[in-house]
Amino acid sequence: SLRLISCYDVFDDGLTEAIMKFPLLEELELSLCPNVDDSGVFGVIGKACPQLKRFRLSKNVFFDYEAGDQEKDEEAMGIATMHELRSLQLFSNSLTNKGLTAILDNCHHLESLDIRHCFNVTMDDALRAKCARISTLRLPNDSTDDYDFIVKSPIWRNSESFLGDYVGSDSDYELGSDDYDDYCDPSRYLDGVYEDELNDEARMILRGMCMLIK
Repeated sequence: SLRLISCYDVFDDGLTEAIMKFPLLEELELSLCPNVDDSGVFGVIGKACPQLKRFRLSKNVFFDYEAGDQEKDEEAMGIATMHELRSLQLFSNSLTNKGLTAILDNCHHLESLDIRHCFNVTMDDALRAKCARISTLRLPNDSTDDYDFIVKSPIWRNSESFLGDYVGSDSDYELGSDDYDDYCDPSRYLDGVYEDELNDEARMILRGMCMLIK
């Protein structure tokens, strides 16, 4: 069993190198580890750990970024290679119906599935039929009262309050001014010159935004 929780110094390369040494691993948790974000890592885990039975991937917050379904499902396609899974929790993941279908079609032993706050999934009749064999099923809008981390409201890309709530709420700049627009511009953080103005959550969100605009 390996559980990594809030490990900000764990990156894709390090995890990939380490996981190759754990062929007998049966349980893996990657919760609130924002720097494990290369979808290829999960395919490596699937191949390196053929006995993996329990996998948990919990994100800090659901972020409604603009991307095609293929990009949103890249992590799910890697997880679909974990053929011996019995239990899977994906919290605030970007996967869509296509990604969930791939997991269900390839993980035939799955008994417990938790996809709370995975708001890109729409449970249509086809998905409900595939999930009928799952004994414990938690859907995107199900209660999070028993979730063991802080549950944050999803960030929707069309929300006018996004930058104010997650970037500029602690700034000294006047809302709507040129200085404030510059403060909220993700590109100014690419070189890390203003990192001291950001909390951990804002750094993680801006890192994701910067990846999208590169």
